[in-house]
Amino acid sequence: MTITVAITAPGNMGAAVGARLVQHGAIVLTSLQGRSADSAKRAEAAGMVAVEDEKLIEADFLLSILPPKDALPIALRLAPALRASSSKPIYIDCNAVSPDTVTAIMQVVQDTGTSFLDGSIIGPPPRGDGRHTKFYLSGPLADTARKLESVGLHVKPLDAPVGAASALKMSYGGITKGLTALGSVMILAAERYGVGSELSSELATSQPQLFAWLNHMVPDMLPKAYRWVAEMDEISAYLGERPESGIYNSIARVYEDLAADWAAERSDAAVLTKVFGGKGTA
Repeated sequence: MTITVAITAPGNMGAAVGARLVQHGAIVLTSLQGRSADSAKRAEAAGMVAVEDEKLIEADFLLSILPPKDALPIALRLAPALRASSSKPIYIDCNAVSPDTVTAIMQVVQDTGTSFLDGSIIGPPPRGDGRHTKFYLSGPLADTARKLESVGLHVKPLDAPVGAASALKMSYGGITKGLTALGSVMILAAERYGVGSELSSELATSQPQLFAWLNHMVPDMLPKAYRWVAEMDEISAYLGERPESGIYNSIARVYEDLAADWAAERSDAAVLTKVFGGKGTA
């Protein structure tokens, strides 16, 4: 039996997931509502079929893969179609949002009579054998993991309620993207004081693993910094009233500044790509 999967939008991750699903025999639907010409090209290249919302929710599974700020709005947008349909998908929110946000999304979805699972994606857009892109799922899984595995996804089921997969993503992203921000701001600070090259040389000599990791992460981050702002705000909310929440609120503002720089003069980006290999300027 052919499995049909809807993906809310063909962004970089959504289109790559869609392509993998298509390669493994799934029919993949997506929406181009409000999307750019580049999105349409990605969808076509991935073998995804663009449809209206009413058709989107006729899939077996609906994967919400969007920037965090759009996760709740897409659930609200799809709610009328979900409520009206007699055939409903299993709705899986795969976005980098806090447990509180995913609970709010779940309430919107379940109010339509639609089943809901909490998901998180850890890893790059899938390529090769897809094993480096992991889909963690929590909630009432039934045979969902097996079915999604059958169409090429590397699913990691958690024996835990809704909120657990999102908590895992928040903590993981807090470490990886938090360290990326720290490395960036310290290189920029050293450069302002004229010791940027000395700092990078010292890191390469005394912290070679950390330096190699930053050399990969920082250039890759620069064109995506705008997408990481909301994720850092979600991590801040995830931490609640604890003092460390403020760390991620500040990191969100760091990514706002880096995104603004990338969209304009790219002076900070030039410094960072000079130190970390220059991959992010392409």
